[in-house]
Amino acid sequence: MNANLDRLTAEGVAIWLDDLNRERLAGGELAELVREQRVVGITSNPTIFAKAIRSGSRYHAQVGDLARRGVRVEEAVRALTAFDVRWACDVLRPVYEAGDGSDGRVSLEVDPRVAHDTAATIAEARALWWLVDRPNMFVKIPATEAGLEAISTALGEGISINVTLIFSLDRYDQVRRAFLDGMTRARAAGHDLASIASVASFFVSRVDTEVDSRLDRIGTPEARALRGRAAIANARLAYQHFERAVASDGWRALAAVGMRPQRPLWASTGVKDPAYADTRYVDELVAPRVVNTMPEQTLRAVADHGRVGGDTIHGTYAASRRLLDDLEAVGVSYDDVVRVLEDEGVSKFTASGEELFGQLDSELHATHATAA
Repeated sequence: MNANLDRLTAEGVAIWLDDLNRERLAGGELAELVREQRVVGITSNPTIFAKAIRSGSRYHAQVGDLARRGVRVEEAVRALTAFDVRWACDVLRPVYEAGDGSDGRVSLEVDPRVAHDTAATIAEARALWWLVDRPNMFVKIPATEAGLEAISTALGEGISINVTLIFSLDRYDQVRRAFLDGMTRARAAGHDLASIASVASFFVSRVDTEVDSRLDRIGTPEARALRGRAAIANARLAYQHFERAVASDGWRALAAVGMRPQRPLWASTGVKDPAYADTRYVDELVAPRVVNTMPEQTLRAVADHGRVGGDTIHGTYAASRRLLDDLEAVGVSYDDVVRVLEDEGVSKFTASGEELFGQLDSELHATHATAA
């Protein structure tokens, strides 16, 4: 085991890997990360799968079978990604069974093209849950307006959900209300609440990227002094909102009958600006009951030279709020920043889906032509 990762785990942070591919599964690398690097969960996305299919030879046989059967690209994507997620769920099943079921989870996103279609998102969540057929899976649903009702409906049917693409505190509050609504429905439907899990994925580094670009355009000494501080402040305030929710009467009532908390998850924790420490979005966001999902490069950096010294969130709320006020004072609108980030996030989400579908469509056609 690694001392930094051990300390991080001891502080209550669940370490998840933001990557999944068949080479990693077949070569035993994922099992090694679970065994030796404290990894207790995995997230995936269409861009990760597109890269894996493009560069990994282990997909060729399955792609060939799908091409010979004349499977449409949408179903081919589901078949390939579900295969990997099911396999990863089995690798992590001992982690899931050894704990309370919060960890040992593997996430698979709904079709990004339906991000603004509630009914289609619900149908996709049901299909993926059935197809993977593992209790330690998460279906990822984006936190769009249309996604909120889909989140409640899916949870109400007993489907565990990773809510993704959260940037703003207001949207996070809506997500938490959707979670409680869904769990209330699940209880009314007779589901065991302890068997349903959820995380709320709050994106981090993209906030600094957007805010810093605005501060650079303003260019004053006051503006430059605020660079690189918005993302951590925003995430810390999200944790404050989480603590308030856990203390609420509605949350406590459902917790009394088995509901577990919807944990905050720090996503997009790879550092984009080389001027910043490459472990900052891990070191500065340590608190109990959070998940930090890291690219492997960030995970290795934390293990090597992370500065994990204890809880770095409690006691920061007032300063974090002042930081957002200071941004407003120099001309950076928080509301506009998070609106732009959500719009861009959904656009990037859709584009990554199109990349995956396009990549696999080319593979299917090439295989079909070769076979013919």
